[in-house]
Order: sequence, then structure tokens, then C-alpha cells
Amino acid sequence: MIQGFEDAASCWKAILSDVSANRGLLSVIERFARENTAPAKVVFGTSGWRGEIGTDYTFNNVRVVTAAVIRMFRENDPAVMKAMGVSGFDEIRERGVIVGHDNRFLGPEFAKEVIGLLQKEGIKTWYAGEATTPEFSAGIEMLHAACSINLTPSHNPANYGGFKFNPSDGGPAGPEITTRIQETANEMMNGSPVLRPVPPAHIERCDLTGLYIKYINERKTLDIGKIRDFIDREDCLICIDNVHGATRGRIQRIIGESKKLRYLRTEDDVLFGGVAPEPSGENMKRVTDVLAGSNAEFRLGVIMDPDGDRIRYADAHMQIPMNYFGAMALHFLHVHKGFSGVAVKSVGTSNLVNAIAAKLGVPVRETKVGFKNFRPYMLRTAKERAIVVFEESDGISAYNHTLEKDALFGLLLAVEMMAVTGKNLSAYLKDIMDEYGYYYPDRSGIAVDRSLAGEKLEQRLSVIRERYKKGTVLDIGGRQRVVKDVITVDGTKLVFDDGSWLMIRPSGTEPKVRFYIEARTEDEKRAVFETAEKMTADAIGAGVV
Repeated sequence: MIQGFEDAASCWKAILSDVSANRGLLSVIERFARENTAPAKVVFGTSGWRGEIGTDYTFNNVRVVTAAVIRMFRENDPAVMKAMGVSGFDEIRERGVIVGHDNRFLGPEFAKEVIGLLQKEGIKTWYAGEATTPEFSAGIEMLHAACSINLTPSHNPANYGGFKFNPSDGGPAGPEITTRIQETANEMMNGSPVLRPVPPAHIERCDLTGLYIKYINERKTLDIGKIRDFIDREDCLICIDNVHGATRGRIQRIIGESKKLRYLRTEDDVLFGGVAPEPSGENMKRVTDVLAGSNAEFRLGVIMDPDGDRIRYADAHMQIPMNYFGAMALHFLHVHKGFSGVAVKSVGTSNLVNAIAAKLGVPVRETKVGFKNFRPYMLRTAKERAIVVFEESDGISAYNHTLEKDALFGLLLAVEMMAVTGKNLSAYLKDIMDEYGYYYPDRSGIAVDRSLAGEKLEQRLSVIRERYKKGTVLDIGGRQRVVKDVITVDGTKLVFDDGSWLMIRPSGTEPKVRFYIEARTEDEKRAVFETAEKMTADAIGAGVV
């Protein structure tokens, strides 16, 4: 017990119940983080390992996971080294590792623990300080580093810490790497080790923002000069909500200072004002209020998550989720900028991009959920290079850009769209939909009994693809729909003859079933959701919570 709290979880509960009154309790969280040596179950999901600071994300456990990474390096397994893009441990030592963090509580302190352990093994290190995920991705390539360790849980609430690993191509680590780190870390955790801290012998800083600016100027996917000229010349207002995250200060350095750029929530605040710092519709209210109070001809607002890999858009008329913006990006990059290749999206993403691609003669590739699945199409050596890659959970990148999702790129691309088309985003979207069709995506889900989580849930849900084959006729909201296609890349996706669809997939981390749907009118969305819910209930029987 520390100062009346049994554990860090109970202390976090008190802090988050009133962040203004209880901010002082962060000193208690730090004590838990330093003194708690209980082992944790390490799970590397689509974006690394995440845990609650002071509970499972502790100084000792971060040291253990770092030691697991070092052991992976030393083992020199050919499959792992190939996935990392290096010949072996000696090359890793020489090329080095970039280490940094977002704006989370104790970020610099956790980073120094990682740096010290790496330096003890003779591995060159750079300290990035507070930086965004896409800056790590670009920085790896610009410095020719072997990999990076980015201590961020992305858009998770303030009580979480995280550990992201990126190999030498700058993309998210694949399963060949994350599975090995996870297995090694958990094997080490089983012995309840207490590892002594190793202070860094020296700190060599690197300016990832400066490297990122050089990177985007070299890659030329964006026209920074055109973006700057548009802001200087036109009657515009661009509002950027940084939610106290690591994206703050970046846009100023890329395109310069301007009174036409309005920044929100740039102050230091490791508690994010008590909100979950995600680019949600609810969190967009500050941005939309600023846009509503302006009479500028061009208005654009965005919100970016703390590590700068997710973004959501708005203008004076509507919010524009990534389902729409990704499709707009394909149209813009192909029609207005002349990029050729394929359109790549996660399987739960709107089919608006499919409709556009079909008329433009652009192939579409659908992948499992998770940005790492876009890597084969983003490499410069790829046979099929992506014009754009995006997922409905607010992540985007594009031709010749980073293998990581990039909110900074997403913002700059939106400004260039306005500069080239002479239209606000909603007007450009309307033009596209008038030509290619209207689509209304959404997502939801239901909880299931914990006993069903994992493989058992997957098995029960798999009967859906057997029951609803191509040609099956369903009644959806009183309308007859025919199953035109069945896609089983990730869960089961049924595409109907009118272009609407539903997808049912189990959560990879929780006892939940996720629904992704798309209707052709706003009024039909409820009927498609109800169909997905009924299919799920029929498939799993008892167990729906």
C-alpha cells in the first residue's frame, strides 16, 4: 500500500474521476511504477504492448521487455533478422536504435531505462525525446537505423503506457518480430525477475521532426510549396487540435507560422484534461466550434491522437471520417496528381473507394485489420505499389510515404486537396459521391460471455460464411438483398447486390464481436446492423451478453 492506495489501479481511478483535484496523486503512481515488481502478461497487438502505468507497465517490466528485445537481437535468428532487414546483431549494434516517447507520464524516465540497457550491450542509441510515430518511421530511414522503440500506447487513455517496435523499413513490426518479443518476455516474466536499472552512459539526441521534413521533401508525395502558398494567399482557417500530444509544434515547423492556423490543446498535460485522447466525433467539438465561428471561405479542422498516427477531419458543414477521406485521397492522388498503382484498405472500410477505383480502372486490395498488413504494398520494391492505404480507424499513408499511418501527412494532404481543387472537403466529397455513389458506413458490436473469447468464438462465428454463400437471398429491413460476394480475409464480410455490406469479426483482445456495416442510405443503416446482430446471435447461441 502506498499513501492509502492498495494498487496503482485504484489510484488511477481516483485521478481520472477528477483530474483537476487529484493531479497531485501522480507522485503516487510514480512510486507504484518504480516499486511494483510484479510480472505482467505481455501481449503485442497491432500496435505493440500496452499496459496501465504502475500496474503492469512498470519500470521493471519495461526493463524485462527491453531485455527480451536484446535477447532476440543476440539470438540472430535468420527469420527474425530478415524481418528486421538486417544481417545480424553486429549490424544492429552499428546502425543503432532510436528511442523516444509521446507526452505520457514518465515518458523520458522510461526511455532512459531502455537506452541504458541497449547501451550496455554496445548498441548505438539516439534519444528522440517527445516525437510522433510517423517521425520514428521516417527517422529510421533517414538515419539508416536498425529499428526504433517508441514508448506510446497511441490513443489510449492517460493511465496507459506502451511499447512500439519498428524494424529498419520504418513500418510496424510484423508477427515474426512481435511474436518472438512476446514469447521471450513472457518466458522471462515467469521467473519474476527484478532487473537492475542501467543509467545511460550518454544521451545522443536526434531531431526527428527535422528528419521528417527532409523526408517528405525528398519523397515529393506532398507539394509543401503549394500548401504554403495556399495558406498565404487564400481566405482560410485551419484548426488543429493536438490534444496535448506529440503532434504539437510539428505543423509550425513544416509550413511555418500563420495567423490562419489555429492550434488547440498544445499545453503540457499528461492527463489530457481527463478525456480519452482519440480522434472521435465527440472530441471534435472544440474544432467544429472554431470552424462555426469563422467566415473564412476555406475551413478545415482536424484532431490528431497523442502519437500522431490517427486523424479525423471536419469542415464548416460536416465531419469527414477516414472511410470517406481515404476514398477522396485515392481520387485526388490518382486524378489530380497522376499516381498509379493499387488502392489498399482494411476489409472493414467503406466501399466508396471500391466504386471510385472501379471507374478509374484501379485495382483494390483488402487486408486484415491492422496497418502492418499494408506493408507489402508500401515498399518501394513492391510489384503492386499503393496509391493510398487507409483503415476506418483513422489511419492513412500513401504512395512513397511512410509505412506507418501518419496524421501529419493526412493533414497536409487535406490542405493540398483544397489548394488544387479550390473546394472545401465536404464540397469535394459531394462531387465524388454525385459521380460514384453514396455510401454510409458505421460500426458497432456486442459483448459475449468471457468463456467464448478467443478460438472458441472464432469457430462459432465461422458458420456464418457457410450459411450465407454467394447467391443467398436475405430480407434486410423489408428489402430483398442477394449476397454478391463473401470475403473472409478477417472475419466474414457479406457484400450485397446493391453495394451495401456487413462484416462480422471477433475482437482480438476482448470478449466482443465487432460489426462493420455500410448502407446505401442513412435510413438503412439500422436494418443492416440488426441483420448482423441476428446472424451473430444465431451463430454463437447462448453467450451474448
